[in-house]
Amino acid sequence: MISRNFYLQLVFRTLLVVTLSAAAGWMIAVKTPFLPVLIILVLLLLVFLNLVSYLNTTNRRLGYFLDSVQNEDSMLSFPVRIKNQTTRDLFKGMDKVNKQIQELRIETRQQEQYFRTLLDHVATGIVTYTANGFVLHANGAARKLLGLEVLTHLRQLERSNPALFREIREIRPFDRKLVAVTTERGTIQLSLRAVPFKTKDTDLILLSISDIRNELDEKELDSWMKLIRVLMHEIMNSIAPITSLSESLYKYYLPDGNPVEPGQVDEQMIGVTIRGLQVIKEQGNGLIQFVESYRKLSRLSPPEKKRFPINALLERIRTLYASLENSSKVQLSVQVKPATLELFADENQIAQVLLNLVKNALEVNDKGNEGKILVMAVIHADRRPEIRVVDNGPGIPEEILEQIFVPFFTTRENGSGIGLSLSRQIMRLHGGSLRVSSVPGKETVFTLAFQETLT
Repeated sequence: MISRNFYLQLVFRTLLVVTLSAAAGWMIAVKTPFLPVLIILVLLLLVFLNLVSYLNTTNRRLGYFLDSVQNEDSMLSFPVRIKNQTTRDLFKGMDKVNKQIQELRIETRQQEQYFRTLLDHVATGIVTYTANGFVLHANGAARKLLGLEVLTHLRQLERSNPALFREIREIRPFDRKLVAVTTERGTIQLSLRAVPFKTKDTDLILLSISDIRNELDEKELDSWMKLIRVLMHEIMNSIAPITSLSESLYKYYLPDGNPVEPGQVDEQMIGVTIRGLQVIKEQGNGLIQFVESYRKLSRLSPPEKKRFPINALLERIRTLYASLENSSKVQLSVQVKPATLELFADENQIAQVLLNLVKNALEVNDKGNEGKILVMAVIHADRRPEIRVVDNGPGIPEEILEQIFVPFFTTRENGSGIGLSLSRQIMRLHGGSLRVSSVPGKETVFTLAFQETLT
């Protein structure tokens, strides 16, 4: 409606200018007296000025409207009770657009306030800052964790905690760092993670800060509880027969609370006594071996790292594997990509881990000659070396997937339950990790991930 009235008015005035111009030209051509020509020219000038004024008035109104919108003038309004239909329709349209813009602004501010409130109430600290260190936003959790009431620049951290400031300034995009920070509440463990993003004209960094002390405490407590349960189970299994046999032998020689006479001891009693003492000895030796296994687990020597080719390591594993019982029934293959891949680690300890993993894979594989084990060394997407041990055995049920790393937990009748625990501890001493994934009935993958970044 607005454009139709506007164009009608514009066309009418334009046609009037054209008509008067044509009339003036014709009158001049036929040599009409001067006065009528002058009148036509004056009318032409007035109509032309009216056209210019009409266009300027509309442009001024639109310009005023756009300036008001740009300046966020919430009091902007236009009169709609005027006689000129074109102007009235124009004002109605601008009023409608202005109301829609105001509603969008209010909705945007409400959303902004909502997200700010949401950020201020989350337990994770969030800091947004520029490459120069200017902080655009820091929620309440971040200020509390960093020990600052106001945070406008990262340099403020340099005065209160220089070590934390250096860690934040040196953190790379998508990196994650663990930093111990001493505050008035004691030492806390902070997890830092940086994510870059870009606004219209500014490169920003979003830093998340989490206090993982409670999480670590819970994990540690959970690990201790699992270990205690396993220790109690193993110790009770060893002590219960000893206690029972001791009580039986005690009653055997003191049937009524009084010791038997030497003449009452016959060969049968001696035989029973010898067998009972033999069982006690075996159970005692088993308990000693169990304690020795725990001592071995808790006294692992630190790794002596050196650089060596992974090809040589895997060939060593292939040779050791061939000496294992039933190794001919399950095929072992090795791969190194690239073939020149090297590792900076304790070769003997890593060989111990790999041999334990391939031995486990061999012992649980129930597919006979169709069983396969693959040991492959690759470079992960983050340029860190990995060694994977893959087998097509029965797999590991999901409910015990993480329990297999608990010391002395085992599903095999003759297993000690320390092999995987020892392997994971060796990897932790190397600064890496030992992970497992399994699809029952299809495959199981143990991954040795190392900390070293390859160039």
